[in-house]
Amino acid sequence: MSSRNLVVAFGGVSPEHEVSVLTAMQVIASLKETNYNIIPLYISKSGRWLTGDKLLEMENYQDLDELKKQATHCTFSHDDLGKPVLLETEKKGFFNSAESYPIYTLIPAFHGSEGENGSFQGTCEMYNVPYAGSGVFASSLGMDKIKAKDICRAHDIPVVEGYDFFESEWVKDQQSILKFAEQLGYPVILKPVNLGSSIGVSRAEHEDELIEAVETAFRYDENLMVEKAISPLIEINCSVLGTAHNLQTSVCERPLGQEETLSFEDKYQSDNGSQKGMASADREIPADISDDLTHKIQSLSERIFKLFRASGIARLDFLVNGDTEELYFNEINTIPGSFSFYLWEESGMNMRELMLKLIDIATKQHQKKVGRIRSYDTNLLNEKAVKGIKGLKGAQQESSDK
Repeated sequence: MSSRNLVVAFGGVSPEHEVSVLTAMQVIASLKETNYNIIPLYISKSGRWLTGDKLLEMENYQDLDELKKQATHCTFSHDDLGKPVLLETEKKGFFNSAESYPIYTLIPAFHGSEGENGSFQGTCEMYNVPYAGSGVFASSLGMDKIKAKDICRAHDIPVVEGYDFFESEWVKDQQSILKFAEQLGYPVILKPVNLGSSIGVSRAEHEDELIEAVETAFRYDENLMVEKAISPLIEINCSVLGTAHNLQTSVCERPLGQEETLSFEDKYQSDNGSQKGMASADREIPADISDDLTHKIQSLSERIFKLFRASGIARLDFLVNGDTEELYFNEINTIPGSFSFYLWEESGMNMRELMLKLIDIATKQHQKKVGRIRSYDTNLLNEKAVKGIKGLKGAQQESSDK
C-alpha cells in the first residue's frame, strides 16, 4: 500500500453538510486510480470525527445512522517522530487494533461554517498537517461577506451598496434597519453573512417581504446583510488556481437560474436530484460576454485572490449590470462547490489533474513553511528566570497582605 496517505475531510456542522459530501465524493472518485491511499475524514452533523472504508462510497450516505455505526472514531495526533497522523481512537472487533495513518496531505472539502471559515485550517496548523487550499486568514475572511467587501472597498474594488445587522439589533430597533432598506430602494437582496450555497438568500420587493425573509434567514446566521438589487443582473464567476505568487485564471461562467437571484435548488438540484454537486447547475461556459468584460473579471479575480492571500483553488463571484456592464465583487469561495472543476475542463484540465495540482501546491506550501525556523532557543526558563517569577509571586503576596 502507498505510504502517501491522502486524507479527504468533509461533512461538518453546517447547513451545507450534504453539499460537502457531494464535493468530497467527486474528489475521491477522481483520485481512485492514482497512487494515493485515500482516507476519509467525515465530520458528522453532531461534530463527531469518523473514518473507515464505508465512508468512501456515495450510496452508503443514504442511511447516515447506519453509516455512523460502521465507521470508526478518529482524531489528529502525532507519531513518535512528531509527524502528524490520523489516529483511530477505538478498536473494531476483539482481535483488531486501532490504527494510525501518517498524513501526506489533506484536502478539506467542507462548505460553510467551521470547515471553511478557517477553524479546521487552524486545527491543521496546530498539528502541522499539510492541507490544500487557503489558510486561516483567507478562509475566515472569505467566509465573512461583510469584512471581505470592506477590504475590497478599501482597495477601490467595486461592491454593491448595502449594510449589515445582527439579530440583537433587529430585536431592539427593527424600524431603523427597515429604514436603511427603504433608502437603498426596493427591491433588495438579503443574505446571511457567513453562509454559502445561496442558503437563506432572498429577494424582497417590499418591506413585508423583507421582514419575512429576515425572520427566515436568522434561522441560519445571527448576522445578515441587505444589498441593493442589481437589475438587469448577470452573475459571472471565475476560478483561480495557484498561490499569490504563481496563479492562473479559468474561463468565466454565467450561472443560469429560474430567477435573477440563484437559489440553492438552481445550484444543486437542477439536474433532477443528481449527485453532481455544483457541476449539475445550469450554466453558460464560457460566458457569453465581451472580451473586455472577461479580461476585467479575470484581472480582478487575480487581484482579489492575491489581496486575500488565498491559495489552492478559489472561485470569485461577480455581479454585472446587464445594461451598463458595471461590475461588482460579490464573494470569494475558498472551497468552491465541486472545486469548480467544470471551469478548468474548458482549459484542458480534468478533475483528476486539477486535484493533483491542488495536492502539489499544498505540499510545496507546507515544505516552505516547515523550512522556516519554528522555535527560538532562549534561556528564558533558566534558574534565574524561575527565581524572578518566584520573586514576583512574593511581591504580589506582600501587596495583597497590606
